Amino acid sequence: MTPGTRPRAAAPHDHYSYTTYADPAMADRFEQVRFGGPIGALLAESQERVLVEFVAPLEGRTVLDVGTGTGRAALALAARGGTVTGVDASTEMLRVARQRAEARRLPVVFTPGDAHALPFDAQAFDVAVCLRVLMHTPDWARCVAELCRVARHRVVLDYPALLSAAALQSGARRVAAAFGAGVEAYRVLPARAVRRELARHGFRVLAVHRQFVLPIALHKRLGSRAATERIEAGLARTGLLRLLGSPVTVMAER
Repeated sequence: MTPGTRPRAAAPHDHYSYTTYADPAMADRFEQVRFGGPIGALLAESQERVLVEFVAPLEGRTVLDVGTGTGRAALALAARGGTVTGVDASTEMLRVARQRAEARRLPVVFTPGDAHALPFDAQAFDVAVCLRVLMHTPDWARCVAELCRVARHRVVLDYPALLSAAALQSGARRVAAAFGAGVEAYRVLPARAVRRELARHGFRVLAVHRQFVLPIALHKRLGSRAATERIEAGLARTGLLRLLGSPVTVMAER
């Protein structure tokens, strides 16, 4: 065990969020599935822009990327001067993350760990980041508590909003999963509950970004970046993005 770490009890590993991403084939195709095509590229660029803005300044800062997956966020932060550690429960996802870091010659440390029980001391990092994770974890509030515990100054996280079109897709997936379909039955979260959980651990939300009004899956079916940008810009002008946009990325400070 590395210095500054400590063992803690992890969540049960029979949940889909563990079994799905333990598959080597899933790890190998993850980037293409999530970020392939014109809408995937738009998602990746938007996510990276907001993340860098919310974490900045990066030079000299230590950052923990929780649920790093194949390392997209970790690599983006390291490329801009952050001292980054990525943690994930899937050794297969970490395998791909290490390969990507080596290919780009970025000195990111990738280590196994559970978002429910991070193997680090309190306030071990300046910033803790957690993207596209809380929607899948068995106990999202416990994960938020862990993010706040290990972060000295700032937490950046995201979630699909309860008041959004994503809630309809989430509901449909939960019904499908109940009938045995092999889908990821992710959750949506109310903004008030997320703020309350952050506040419980001494963090106050200072910035919020909402990404899309329409579901990402719909935009992917359209398959046109220009159409997505035009549609979403129009919806933003009506005020719907501010009210119903999702996923929601928040930045909170101690």
